Amino acid sequence: MVQFHEHIITELLENSNGGLVVLSSGLSLSKLVSSLLLLRSSSEGTLLLLSPSSTSLKSNIIFHLKTLNPQFNQIPAEITADLPAHHRHALYTSGNAFFITPRILIVDLLTNKLPTSKIAGILVLNAHSLSETSTEAFIVRIFRSLNRSAYVRAFSDKPHAMVSGFAKAERTMKCLHVRKLHLWPRFQVYVSQELERDPPEVVDIRVPMSKYMVGIQKAIIEVMDACLKEMRKTNKVDVEDLTVENGLFKSFDEIVRRQLDPIWHTLGKKTKQLVSDLKTLRKLLDYLVRYDAVTYLKYLDTLRVSESFRSVWIFAEASYKIFDYAKKRVFHLARSDGTKFNELSKGVKKKKRKSKVDDKVIEEVDGTSSSTLNAGLVLEEVLEESPKWKVLREVLEEVEEERQKEGMLREELFPEGEDTNNGIVLVACKDERSCLQLEECITSSPKEVMREEWKKYLLNKVQLRDIVNKKKKPKDFKPKGFGILDGVTPIAPAQSAETTSISKQEHDALLAAASKLRNVSENDHVKDTPQPDIGGQGSGKRKRKVGIRKVPIVLDGLGVQNNDKEESVGNKIGMSDSKNEVNEDEINHVSAGRFSEIMEEGTSVENIVLRKHTNPDVAEKTGKPLPPVHFYALESDQPILDILKPSIVIVYHPDMAFVREIEVYKAENSSKRLKVYFLFYEDSTEAQKFEASIRRENGAFESLIRQKSMMMIPVDQSEHCLGSNYAYESDLNTLQNSVTRKAGGRKEADKEMQVIVDMREFMSSLPNVLHQKGMRIIPVTLEVGDYILSPFICVERKSIQDLFMSFTSGRLYHQVETMVRYYRIPVLLIEFSQDKSFSFQSASDIGDDVTPNSIISKLSLLALHFPRLRIIWSRSLHATAEIFASLKANQDEPDETKAIRVGVPSEEGIVENDVRAENYNTSAVEFLRRLPGVTDSNYRAIMDGCKSMAELALLPEERLAELMGGHKAARTLRDFLDAKYPTLL
Repeated sequence: MVQFHEHIITELLENSNGGLVVLSSGLSLSKLVSSLLLLRSSSEGTLLLLSPSSTSLKSNIIFHLKTLNPQFNQIPAEITADLPAHHRHALYTSGNAFFITPRILIVDLLTNKLPTSKIAGILVLNAHSLSETSTEAFIVRIFRSLNRSAYVRAFSDKPHAMVSGFAKAERTMKCLHVRKLHLWPRFQVYVSQELERDPPEVVDIRVPMSKYMVGIQKAIIEVMDACLKEMRKTNKVDVEDLTVENGLFKSFDEIVRRQLDPIWHTLGKKTKQLVSDLKTLRKLLDYLVRYDAVTYLKYLDTLRVSESFRSVWIFAEASYKIFDYAKKRVFHLARSDGTKFNELSKGVKKKKRKSKVDDKVIEEVDGTSSSTLNAGLVLEEVLEESPKWKVLREVLEEVEEERQKEGMLREELFPEGEDTNNGIVLVACKDERSCLQLEECITSSPKEVMREEWKKYLLNKVQLRDIVNKKKKPKDFKPKGFGILDGVTPIAPAQSAETTSISKQEHDALLAAASKLRNVSENDHVKDTPQPDIGGQGSGKRKRKVGIRKVPIVLDGLGVQNNDKEESVGNKIGMSDSKNEVNEDEINHVSAGRFSEIMEEGTSVENIVLRKHTNPDVAEKTGKPLPPVHFYALESDQPILDILKPSIVIVYHPDMAFVREIEVYKAENSSKRLKVYFLFYEDSTEAQKFEASIRRENGAFESLIRQKSMMMIPVDQSEHCLGSNYAYESDLNTLQNSVTRKAGGRKEADKEMQVIVDMREFMSSLPNVLHQKGMRIIPVTLEVGDYILSPFICVERKSIQDLFMSFTSGRLYHQVETMVRYYRIPVLLIEFSQDKSFSFQSASDIGDDVTPNSIISKLSLLALHFPRLRIIWSRSLHATAEIFASLKANQDEPDETKAIRVGVPSEEGIVENDVRAENYNTSAVEFLRRLPGVTDSNYRAIMDGCKSMAELALLPEERLAELMGGHKAARTLRDFLDAKYPTLL
């Protein structure tokens, strides 16, 4: 354990009431919690850890518990809804530590199934996500009211989230009923002294970007600055927050949306689109330094299709440079005679692979002249490699050379195997896709990796064209052997050349190259014989000659046969915002001429993203051997340093939290040699973002220090924190003596309001707010409705997002139908968020015509179909609580036992104690409403006039006319009932 962790634990243990600890990110919060768990004893009582939203933090705590003390056998289990109530009660009284979901804990607290006297304390692991209306705050408030002696300890390693909003830290401490705030930034004296006492050896490598990458980065920043200037013109957002540096972080979207959400319905389409465009531009900056040139171009192609007609940034002055430079990193266009085409062939040194065939073949097929041939276009490949790839290989070669030099020396110094340098090399990347690509670069070569990405890109173009062509009618075919399918794109004669779009020619040239590639891959299935290398810069692999004489197409045939498999893998790990999943069960063993690709999984860490590679054949290809390399995806958030204990760490994508983890790891293993390589792009937003993240965290801690000096936490006479709801409770006490004309100011105590709440509703914050308003919450499992306010009032609550989804799935119709059937006053509550606009739709979104897909039309149909349904619009959670209090006025309290039985049939299929089922046979009513002549306006009169379907069948036509409101409807029903049934006899 590092010493500053001991200081933190000492400060926490000094205060029996608990406290809030805010750590710098990367200072190993999971180790701190694990050490705290190891120090407790079961005699103190049961300790409950509220399960965090991220499963990685929980798995890291369990891993560190096992590594810090292998004999520790009280690993915290998890209490979930799957466990029965008596089993949970036994666990609560056992004295051990448990993870528990907030929803189960609050239900057990409200139903008195949790013996609070047996609980020593509660640990909250994500204090930065708390608010006054969160379930965690609800739990602490009830727990404090039942057990004043227990402690509440909260932790957070996201200081910038603790300063978002007004007095966030103070409000969080009031929610947790704690008085002490413990701040431990990286610049704290104990932390900085220990981490800097024996730092690792650091090599900072600044990699220059290519000129096209510099051009793209400059263009994106220009476009982002232009969008920010447009945003400032709206006067809707705080200008201080609108900077390019803030725009590099994900939290920038939250800052802007938090300011714009309350007035979102008043904003124009352009302002709304600017918010989305800034998010897209941030991704473009991030992907520029993270992915290869072909993948980046593919992502830009998707943006061109998805955002071209409504986006603002695409029409900015500098946006064309982004697309132009991205293409130049991959390919150029040139005429087939070698002359330049529209100055597009300038740029970096390129490798040519001309996608055309021999002049002789074309003349034999079509008889065209050479002047027409010279008008064709060909693609000149560039396939610019990522500059970091070459640097990474050089670093690995240097590492291997040092290992070989020191090998003999280590054997002399440590003959008995006492050396702490195990030679493990760890490369840390941002995501799993980058790990997979770097693995291919090391095991094969960067040229082959780019070639494979280029093949997938081209083949996707062909597949897309085939899909489009299937939808079109077949046209007259040209003679085979000429045109796009043979690799040459014909250009129209000079008189029509001006009307031909360059983008159309470029698209046709891409399809020509892609079609030729597909033909080659199909031929490879039939005949696969090795050919000698011919022309061009090869990749050192077997090549295939496609063509006849003068200018052949040289394609690397390796892997084309398995293109379907590779393409499916490429799609799985394609670019997306979500985390890419990798099947860790597939292990390819080492075979001759191949490299081993082993997915290793830690023995005690679940789903770790790690790839290990041994490279026996690199010396044959490059002449220099490489060491065994482990790749690690930072997004997996696993304790990789403690699992592998590497001697060399290469930080391929800089990350502040991982850098701190390296410092803590070195401080814990001071005797171990550790060398760290940082790969930064020089003068890039990558380095700027890394430095800005450090400045932002330091600024957050400085703000927290100032808040701590001015913070006021209310306490009672016994020095217990009163929490954030004490003002409301004091108001209730003063109301007792507000009326002085009645018997010396005494006022009769109000009857406690009760609300029956469905178990599933505890995922929302409304039960918490209702409890704050003084209502008693009764959690049960309801079949009909979400909230039961009285024996006659049932409420179905819908948030805006849930309302749209329920209409789409048809679930809302069924829910309202059951409420109408079983309750006299069914209510649909549409609840808005407090920090968003109280507007269902913007004025610009409401069309002139009535359309069935409109949400307003669906609501109108719902109200027409169920006339007794009441629709209530609520501005916020607190407004909903006020509405519930008004609805419950002069109403009886709901019966818990009856509410549970509503909608639940007994063994005989009869619903007990049901408002509607006692009076009506619901199946017979549904059958009656489907009879000819029976409508929604007369079926109730028919039910009042006859007691059963048998009595209805015997009524004369005159009596039916009285009940149904007309002779025509009565004759229709009478004819249906008297119609003869045809038989075979």
